[in-house]
Amino acid sequence: MDMTAQPVRPLIEDHRQRLVVFWFLMAALFMATLDNQVVSTALPTIVGEFGALDRFAWVGSAYLLAMSAVMPVYGKLGDLFGRKFVMLAAIAIFVVGSLLCGVAWSMDSLIAARVFQGMGGGGIMVSIFSINADLFEPRERARYQSYSSLMLMASGSIGPTLGGTLSDLFGWRSIFLINLPIGIVILAGLVLLLPHRRPTRQPKIDYLGALLLAGFTASVVLFADGVQIFGALTAWQNLTVAAFGLLCIGLFVAVEGRVAEPIMPLRLFRDPTFPLFIVIALTSGGVGIGLVNYLALFLQTTTGLSPSVAGLFFICVTGGIVCGSLSAGRLIARYGRYKPFVLIGVTLNILALLLMSRLEAGTPLILVGLLLTLQGLGIGFGQQAPVIAVQNSAPQADVGAATGAVTLSRMGGAAIAISIYGAIIGSYLGNLTLDLPGVASLAELTPKLLATLPPDVQHEIGMIYAGAFSTLFSTAAFLCVIGLVAALMLKNVRLPPAVAAKA
Repeated sequence: MDMTAQPVRPLIEDHRQRLVVFWFLMAALFMATLDNQVVSTALPTIVGEFGALDRFAWVGSAYLLAMSAVMPVYGKLGDLFGRKFVMLAAIAIFVVGSLLCGVAWSMDSLIAARVFQGMGGGGIMVSIFSINADLFEPRERARYQSYSSLMLMASGSIGPTLGGTLSDLFGWRSIFLINLPIGIVILAGLVLLLPHRRPTRQPKIDYLGALLLAGFTASVVLFADGVQIFGALTAWQNLTVAAFGLLCIGLFVAVEGRVAEPIMPLRLFRDPTFPLFIVIALTSGGVGIGLVNYLALFLQTTTGLSPSVAGLFFICVTGGIVCGSLSAGRLIARYGRYKPFVLIGVTLNILALLLMSRLEAGTPLILVGLLLTLQGLGIGFGQQAPVIAVQNSAPQADVGAATGAVTLSRMGGAAIAISIYGAIIGSYLGNLTLDLPGVASLAELTPKLLATLPPDVQHEIGMIYAGAFSTLFSTAAFLCVIGLVAALMLKNVRLPPAVAAKA
C-alpha cells in the first residue's frame, strides 16, 4: 500500500461549510460517546426503581457490546453505499434507541433498548471518522482528528458527572431523552449540508462475515467477563464461549478471503501499519476509556470525596487530554509524522499508571490531580494517530473498513479492560475477611454510607481499596507496555502533503 499517494480532493471545497459540517459531526460524536459513561452515576437510581441488581452492569455493557459488534459493518456499508446515508441511518437508530431507553418499564426492557441504542452509536462513531477522511486531506486531517479524539475522550470524562447532575435535577430518564432534540437537529443539519459522494462500485454485503465478526466480538467480551457471569474463567460455560469465539474468527478469516466485498479486507494486513495500530488501539481503549468508571470509584473510596466532588477531578484528566490532543494534532499537521507522538503518549501513560499504583489512602489530593493530568496528557498525545495512520495506509476503497476496524479495536479494548478491572477488584475484595464496625460488606458500601463511618474506619477501608487499585493500575500499565512494543515497531512514515487548491 502506498502511503505517499496523492489524496483525493476534499468532499466539500468551501472551507466554511466544511467546518460547519465538521462541528455537526462533533455534536453527534459527543452525543454517542457520552452514553458510554453517562449512565454510570444514574445506575443506583435506576436499580432503586426497577430492582434487578444482578443485571445492572449490563445497562452499560449492552451498549458497549452492541457498539463494538456493528462498527466494522457500518464502516463497510459506508464504503459501499456512501457515508452520508449510512451516517443518517445510524443517527436515526440512536435517537429511536434513546427514546426506548427513556420510556423503559423494566430492567430487561432498558437493557434491550441500550442494545438498539448502541447499534446506532457504533455507526455514528465509525461514520464520523470515515467522513473526516473525505473532508480533510491527511495533514489537515491530523489537526481535526485531534478535535475528534478530544471529543471522544472528553465525553467519557464528563459523562459520570453530567449523568449524575441530570438524574438529580430531572430524573434518570432525562439522560436518554435529551438525545432526541439534539439528534433531530444534527440530522437536519447533515441532510442539508453534507454532500453525498457516490461510491464507484456495486454494493455487495458480506452478511456472513458481519455475523461471524459480531459473534467473535461478543464472545471475547463475554469471556473477559467470565468471572462475573459464570463464576470463573475456567467454568465450562466460559470455555464454551471461548471455543465459539475461536470458531467464529476461524470461519471469518476463511470467508473474508473468498467474498467479493469483505467486511474487513485481509489485504489491509499486508501493510504492518494496520495490525500494529490494531494492537495500539486495543490498549489505548483499555486505558483511555475502560478506566473511567474505576477512576471514579478510586477517588471516592481512597480519598473520601463525595461523588460530585470526585467528578470534578475528571477535569484534570480532560485538561490533560485537551493539551495533549491539540498539541499532537497541530504538530502532526505541521511535520507529517505521527510515530513520535504515539511513543510519547504511551510512555506518559505507563509513567502515570505506575505512579498511581503506589498511591495510598490519604494521599494529598494535589498529587492525585497531577497524576490524573499526566495520564490525560498521555491519552491525548496518542489518540488521533491510529485512525490517521490506517486511513493513510489503506486503499481509498477500504478507508471505511479500516476506520471501523480501529474504532472497533478501541471500544473492544475498553469492553475487555472493564471486565478485567472488575475481576481484579472483585477478586481482591472477595478474598478479604472484614472486621470493621458498621461495615457488613464492601459490596454494599456506598460513598454516602462511607462518609458516616468513623475516620479510622474510613482510613482502613481506603487502604483496602488502595491495595486493590494498586494491582488494577499495574495491570493497566502492562497493557500500555504492550502498546509501547507495537509503537516501537512502527515505520516512521511521513504523511503526504496537502493537494493545492484550485484557484
